[in-house]
Amino acid sequence: MVSRDGLNRQDVRALLKEARPQPRIIEIVNRPIEKVAPWWEYRDRFLSAERISDGVRFWLDHKNTLEQISAQVPGAERNTWWQSSAWRHTTGANTGPYRALDALATLAFDYPPRQKFFRSELEEFLLLVKENKLDRSPSPARTPAPWACHSSCPRNIGAMQWLPTLTGGRDLWGDWDDILASVANYLNEHGWTAGGPVLAETRLEPDPSFQIEPHNLELNQTIESLAAHGVKVEMSVPADTAVVLISAEQRDGPAYRVGFHNFYVLTRYNASARYAMAVHELAQTLAQRMHDAAP
Repeated sequence: MVSRDGLNRQDVRALLKEARPQPRIIEIVNRPIEKVAPWWEYRDRFLSAERISDGVRFWLDHKNTLEQISAQVPGAERNTWWQSSAWRHTTGANTGPYRALDALATLAFDYPPRQKFFRSELEEFLLLVKENKLDRSPSPARTPAPWACHSSCPRNIGAMQWLPTLTGGRDLWGDWDDILASVANYLNEHGWTAGGPVLAETRLEPDPSFQIEPHNLELNQTIESLAAHGVKVEMSVPADTAVVLISAEQRDGPAYRVGFHNFYVLTRYNASARYAMAVHELAQTLAQRMHDAAP
């Protein structure tokens, strides 16, 4: 990086020397809650009354910005896309024991399965430090809050916890105009359809015959193909609509939902069906709270 990007060798070494190994991060990466907890447990953990209240306050605090961006970004819907910001705001504010430098260095040097990927992200982080003058005192290595990340994303940074390669030079720590615009643009670039469905419940006909792929997020089924296997979608949409069948386990047993194109777009932000379901449910809950409170 010194020869290629013009970084000062002494500065790079000094910053890397401050990195502290975090073995717990490797455990988290290998067993993220999105993959090990059933849906009902994941939902109960993340859609708490406190988080919903925080989300309402966040909406009210940033109402004008949300409305402006909704009008400016093609396909952006305030009631749906912005909830990722509220989600990150309310989760990141409470759970970040790991600094980005520690997390990235640990994964770059002590996690062989994805070492190449995380070394690249560590390089981007160092460039971000240089380009955005984030090395001012206190340094990134000593500042816990702005660099904190929650248990399911131990390598991400900023209020939105983007990967360093996705920050695009924006101020994703202190400028909520940048933060919220980044969310809208990110989802729009991945094909968010304004007014399109996200999720639908299903009911199973007697003796259904289907197999679910637990980690599949691709829209590899249609309403019609699922119906042929005894899975009826409780939403009126064309039979050829592309969907993905999702497991949404309840306390009392198995349950299934279907995700549409917009659901798939949400998973581009975090490749977890449970995450996308929780974000969507949070959005619907907050939108209803705002509607009920409107004069």
